Amino acid sequence: MSSLFGDPETAVAEILDLIPRLAALPFPQLVVALNRVRRALHEVSPFRAEPVDCVEWVPAETVRANDYNPNTVAPPEMRLLELSVAADGYTQPVVTFREGDDRETVDGFHRGRVGRESKAVRERTRGYLPVVQINADRGTRSDRIAATVRHNRARGVHGVEAMAALVADLAKRGWNDDRISKELGMSADEVLRLKQTTGLAELFADREFSEAWEARPRRKKKPPAA
Repeated sequence: MSSLFGDPETAVAEILDLIPRLAALPFPQLVVALNRVRRALHEVSPFRAEPVDCVEWVPAETVRANDYNPNTVAPPEMRLLELSVAADGYTQPVVTFREGDDRETVDGFHRGRVGRESKAVRERTRGYLPVVQINADRGTRSDRIAATVRHNRARGVHGVEAMAALVADLAKRGWNDDRISKELGMSADEVLRLKQTTGLAELFADREFSEAWEARPRRKKKPPAA
């Protein structure tokens, strides 16, 4: 079926005819051009609300770590991740928030580390990382923290102390327990216990406690009968 802009097959053929011209560009210019093409296609894509619809390649040094990631990876798992990327290639991009020419990692901190620190991977990708950009409406620091936590919790990994610090940070930024619970995918009980972990009394200024939450002395066990 033809349209106002001509036959779809003809339009696709005209676009494909331009690919050899792109391929002839020097490497840095080729990457820039391909990123521009991907962004342009993303703008007209029916899936443009999904960040993964537009994966770009950017210099690894332009992607910095965030300072709030509660996820830690032990050395053996880090080596396994490096082996995975070295053997299978990047199968997941690094999720980022863009600030000017730089990007802050929202998810994929360790994938980014592999791309920067593994000699074999860095040589293969020429010092670039695959990235997607978090949706613009999730751009505040609190929203980025929540997105990082959701990614980590969905994989079942997070550090309790780091999570408690993030909950405290969000509370200080004006998020109430209901919003923290909803955005981080936690129960109200989890939020409360993480707040307790911080030991910061000001986090409970607006909460009334029932006797159920009061500390009770532990009962001494009776010695076994002789």
